[in-house]
Amino acid sequence: GLEVEPWRRSVTSNRFRLWDGAYIHIYERSVGRARPGGLFIGLPAAEVFGNMGIIGVQLVVTMVMASIIQKITPHYSFARWLLCNGSLKWHQHPTEEQLQALAGKQQKAKSRKDRKYNGHIESKPMTVPKDIDLHLEAKTITEVDTRVLHYFPEYQWLVDFTASATIVYIITEVYYSLTNPQNEMNISIVWCLLVLAFVFKVLFSLTTHYFKAEEGGERSLCITFGCFFFVKAMVILIVTENYLEFGLETGFANFSDSALQFLEKQGLESQGPVSKLTFKMFLAVFCALIGAFLTFPGLRLAQMHLDALNLAKERLTQTLFHLNFLSPLIIVLLWVKPITKDYIMNPPLGKESIPLMSETTYDSLRLWIVILLCVLRLALIRQHLQAYLNLAQKGVEQMKKEAGRISTKDLQKMVARVFYYLCVIALQYVTPMIMLLHATLLLKTLGNHSWGVLSESSHVSPTEIAETSNSVNSAILGANENKKLTVTQITIALGGLQNVFTPLLLRGLLSFLIWWIAACLFSTSLFGLFYHQYLTVA
Repeated sequence: GLEVEPWRRSVTSNRFRLWDGAYIHIYERSVGRARPGGLFIGLPAAEVFGNMGIIGVQLVVTMVMASIIQKITPHYSFARWLLCNGSLKWHQHPTEEQLQALAGKQQKAKSRKDRKYNGHIESKPMTVPKDIDLHLEAKTITEVDTRVLHYFPEYQWLVDFTASATIVYIITEVYYSLTNPQNEMNISIVWCLLVLAFVFKVLFSLTTHYFKAEEGGERSLCITFGCFFFVKAMVILIVTENYLEFGLETGFANFSDSALQFLEKQGLESQGPVSKLTFKMFLAVFCALIGAFLTFPGLRLAQMHLDALNLAKERLTQTLFHLNFLSPLIIVLLWVKPITKDYIMNPPLGKESIPLMSETTYDSLRLWIVILLCVLRLALIRQHLQAYLNLAQKGVEQMKKEAGRISTKDLQKMVARVFYYLCVIALQYVTPMIMLLHATLLLKTLGNHSWGVLSESSHVSPTEIAETSNSVNSAILGANENKKLTVTQITIALGGLQNVFTPLLLRGLLSFLIWWIAACLFSTSLFGLFYHQYLTVA
């Protein structure tokens, strides 16, 4: 089924050539003259470029970004710049000589009273009064200091990869808006899915770290919040769409019908891929895991919020801190239909109800609000991390109010522990933001939303998209029936799966995921605010 074009002596340098605007010719140069390269594709150029779009602009962008991650990121890292840009200061723990000088003691020579075990002399631990006049030395974080931080490689990789994936997504969106390709796979979806996978991996690693701690109750706290969020998810999933506008019911019904049609075309008899009860049960278990993962990030956010408010002196800065803390609640309310959507789209203005915007515009506005709140959280990361680093000096000041003595080793550990776990706190601060950001980007792409808010753009419903994709795939199958091309077969198979996982289903799942992440983060941070504000003081 392939047409072989005759050899053209006029071609001397081009490996790829578009002949007469209709066919693609492939040549190779050999000893100063052109010869056929073994394969001449006689398909129409538009069809070939359409089916091979993934190896075009998007693949070039992906390869360039992968090279940047591999070659440039180790030298110019955005994650390292956030810590080492000169704005963050950490407190260095005092040495034993400094503590002895402040306590007015000198190093004693070893005496006979020292206990001797197995040939080794074990002296008593050196102690100093707790009310010692100690002032910690503040130093700017440098690149050398970051080498001793726990979870620094995970933090650097996650933040740098997220920044690269976001840039790839922006470039891909610009490319789609300018060229409007029809049969290309959006490769930015893969980048966003990889980001979410890395986020869950990091959160799982941090949670297992808390589970390994035998003292402190962290394990019990994670299990308790996991069970609480499981029950909460079951309650949320039975709420009708008149109150919570996710689209899960409509999406699941569309998924079941599409899956039945797909199985019938494959010659398989089935009553459906999965029942609604099983679907919601698996979704509730997944929600419980997310809630357990976000337990300590929410508790830590509450503590950093209170400390950052105490450091802020300007009214505008305090307002931004409050807005940042309440941002998960704002995201939650965006999907509560009676509170936000009904009042914004159809506000009660006297006796008449004038719609201010369409449903498509409201969906786009909701996406922009989530993204702007994520940008606000990133802009305030320095103030929150500095508030955490100040816990070292705050702990020393609290120690001075107590009576008794403390060993020098315990005092040094108390101060040094704050800095060594800086990247753990940074991960707990940025991971919910990254999850919300890239889940929103996936919702826009897979849910067939638009970025336009001011202008009313033409919007196609997901049902129409599914019907259109069915007809397109059928046309491709008929045109390439005799060609037996592997690429075409893979495209048809992916098109069949695309008809099963329709934008209507993906829109419901991603909307629920965004809402649930924000709900878990606000619940845990609100509990942390109550704990640090009242229970700790008590």
